[in-house]
Amino acid sequence: MTPRPPFDPQILLKKPTRPDPWARAETWRYTGPFTRWNRFKGAFPGLGIATVAFATYCAYEALFLKKDEHHG
Repeated sequence: MTPRPPFDPQILLKKPTRPDPWARAETWRYTGPFTRWNRFKGAFPGLGIATVAFATYCAYEALFLKKDEHHG
């Protein structure tokens, strides 16, 4: 019995590979309304409004709701 050759991943990577038969069917996931940016925007629908409201409240609190810090 002849010894097996050692496993070399570089040789495996150099071999020609067959094209993915499902690649064409999977492209819809990454185009149009399903791009990475559009999916990210849809993940946080109220984040922009909430950020503006929070910043407005912080500015209002800092300008108009100051406590008088004195003794007595």
